[in-house]
Parts: sequence; C-alpha cells; structure tokens
Amino acid sequence: MLKFTLKYYLIMKIKSFIAVLFVFSSVIQANAQQKKYIVHTVAFYNFENLFDTINNPNFDEEWTPKGLQRWTSAKYKQKLENLSKVLMQIGTNDMQKEAPTFIGCSEIENRGVLEDLVKQPNIIKDDYGIVHFDSPDKRGIDVGLLYQKKYFKPTSFINIPLIIYRGNNNEKDKETEEDKADKDKIEIAFDNRVYTRDILLVTGFLDGEEINLMVNHWPSRSGGEKKSSPFREAAGRLARKVMDSVYKVNPKAKIILMGDLNDGTYNKSVKVGLGAKLTKAEVQQFGVYNPFEQMAKEGNSSLFYRDAGDIFDQIMVSETLIKNDYSTFEYWKAGIYNKPFMIEKFGRYAGYPLRHSENEIGYSDHFPVYIYLLKEVK
Repeated sequence: MLKFTLKYYLIMKIKSFIAVLFVFSSVIQANAQQKKYIVHTVAFYNFENLFDTINNPNFDEEWTPKGLQRWTSAKYKQKLENLSKVLMQIGTNDMQKEAPTFIGCSEIENRGVLEDLVKQPNIIKDDYGIVHFDSPDKRGIDVGLLYQKKYFKPTSFINIPLIIYRGNNNEKDKETEEDKADKDKIEIAFDNRVYTRDILLVTGFLDGEEINLMVNHWPSRSGGEKKSSPFREAAGRLARKVMDSVYKVNPKAKIILMGDLNDGTYNKSVKVGLGAKLTKAEVQQFGVYNPFEQMAKEGNSSLFYRDAGDIFDQIMVSETLIKNDYSTFEYWKAGIYNKPFMIEKFGRYAGYPLRHSENEIGYSDHFPVYIYLLKEVK
C-alpha cells in the first residue's frame, strides 16, 4: 500500500510539474506574440533594359521605334506596368503589408525612366524618391535607388567610379562571336579603360536611424568568366574600400550592399574582394554577412546563366546589422521573389524568369531579391 501511495504521489508531482511548465511556456509564447515590430523591406531588382523610346547619344538606337527591338511607347508603358506590379508585391506577407521601403535597381537608361516608373498606378501611392547618377557605361545603363519618402530621409549620396583597364598589352583582343551576341558587352575605349557602372552610395535616416546603402552592378562576363573575373574582383575590392571609408567616419555604421554582381556568392570577387561570410558566426567587426550564400547552396537561383541557375543578385549586410537584439534595426531574413506570373511556363526556358521577347513584354531576366529589417517597438 505504501509503495502504491508513493508511486501515485510521484506521478501526481510529475503531472503538476508538467502543467506548471506548460503554463510557463504558454506565458512566454503569449508575451512573444504580444511583441510588436517595425518591418522594412530592402529590395534589389535588375530591370533588364529599362529604356525609353527617345534616341539619345548613348548607343540606345536598339531601344527606339525604328531600332532592332522596335521599342514603341506601348511596349515601354507595358514594361513599366509589369515592373510596378512586381515592385508593389516584393516582400509582402502577413507581417509586412507594404511595398519595399528601398528598391535598388540596375539596367536603367536614365533618371527619366525611374520618374515614369514611380508614377505607375501600382506604386504611386508609395511616393518614392529617386537617387540616380549617369554612369560612364557605354551601353547607357545605370544603377539607382528608390526610397519611400515617409520613412527615409537621405542626407548624402555619391557615385564612386570603378576605374579598371584591360591588360597591359597594346594588342586588342579578338572579338569572339560570344562577345558580339552579349547584350551586356563591356565597351573598351582607346585608352584601354573598361567603362562600366559606378557604385552608388546613399546615406540617410530610416525612421530616425542612420543607414548606408550601396547599389552595385559589377562588370559583365563578356569574353568568358575567367577572362573577365579580374574586373569583378576589382569591383569587390572597391566596394570593400567604400565600406571602410564609411567606417572611418562612423565605426558603428550600418551598411547594406546590394546589386547584380555578375558573380555567384562563391566567387573570388565576393569571398575575397568583399570578404563576405556564409554564417553570422564568421563575421567579425567591420565584416560582411551574405545570407544569399546559404540560399545558393540550397539550390535557389535569381537568374539562369548558360542554362545553369545561380544567384548573381545579392544583398549583404554589415556586422552591425546582425546583433539580433532588435532594439534598433537589424537584419531579419532574406528571400528571392519569384511568383508564378514572373516565370516562363513553356518551351526550352520553362522555369526561367519571364523576359521581353518579340511576342511578349515580360518582366526581367532576373528575379528580384530582398531582405527584411526588423526593430522591436518598446
């Protein structure tokens, strides 16, 4: 009888402990659910040849009504509508209802196309401001930044040129058939300089908190990956120098680097030139965390290059954005926006981004990428 009573007593004690533990866990969960956060989405999107129809002195003849693309006002307007349809949805979910606070963009002809874009019915209510500089790229394409004025107040912006040259030999390399067909061919001047896109650096206050954004479009793979790699490695080193210059002014600066890097997360330009790390644990002071490296390892893609998927479009954050206490704005998580309406459904390119063709005005040959910034409301 004593044994039975003792056994019964122990069982009841264990049940009581489990009940208390359950209540305690429920309280913790309830408190966690009661926490409120401010969420901002930072996106990057290569718009793929966002040209107007006006013939300007920047080798844009292809993108005119009489040019190779037969680029008419109707096609241009459809392209703008398509892009705005994507932009209004990037990063939206149960927690985030709004369009991105920041949109870094590349392959834009000029400021005018961005002005036309932000007036589209899908996003005009978001009241985007524009930061843009003309770059020396001979194709006439630039990078830019759109930002929602109600959240972000820029205080400074500058374009930093990437000055690189072809090899020391004076003999011009022979143009290959691949070069001729490459839409993003690097143009070479007589002084052997490679004219490409600048890096855009924008500093300002996001809801009163200083933040720095860098928008990039690194040199293409024209002529082959190996041959052109030194140009992107130079771009990576320049981006690192820009970050270091920001840290000299403010050692606690928060920096977001985004862009079409024309290299994967594993390439030397990213891993060595920029010094990006796979995990947060690897990132030291003034270091860079690249959440898209793990995504690439898991088989995700932002584009397809020579019939293979890769992630050339990346957003990275400084060590100061991965503290994980969320008392100030911190990196939360990342994603690739690739909804079904943006994807080619038939033929050889099924599964690829739905881009412009003779019969259809698509979106882009890239999928946009994004990250969330999160801050707890006290």
